[in-house]
Amino acid sequence: MQISSRFTIAVHVLLCIETFKNDYKITSEFLASSVNVNPVVIRRLLQQLKKAGLVHVKRGSGGAETGKPLTAVTLLDIYHAVECVEEGNLFHFHENPNKLCPVGKNIHALLDTRLEEIQKAMEKEMNAVTLQDLMDDAEKLIEA
Repeated sequence: MQISSRFTIAVHVLLCIETFKNDYKITSEFLASSVNVNPVVIRRLLQQLKKAGLVHVKRGSGGAETGKPLTAVTLLDIYHAVECVEEGNLFHFHENPNKLCPVGKNIHALLDTRLEEIQKAMEKEMNAVTLQDLMDDAEKLIEA
């Protein structure tokens, strides 16, 4: 299973907003030029980030700004804001495994707990990285 590109685009957008906030009006067109996608994609994503309180967006061409201090926004916050994971589960099971098959009847017992632990580990790691951490790393890369 793969997490959609919405997540990495959202991180990209938030870093752009912070990086260029003092030099440019941060519009969906501006952000789209950095991400290299259609501005409609950015507008939809900004609405999801806005709903989560991660950005403030002014109507029209007013621009966007971060909604919280970068130290208070984690990768997990961004993931929850933009990923449409059904019922909070990263992994989705096929609906009707064959109960007459020895594998089919036991597949949930084999995988449910393990997959839940894998998801918890991923979320723990994502929760440990803030946007400020990424900004600090980005500044080092830009200076190099």
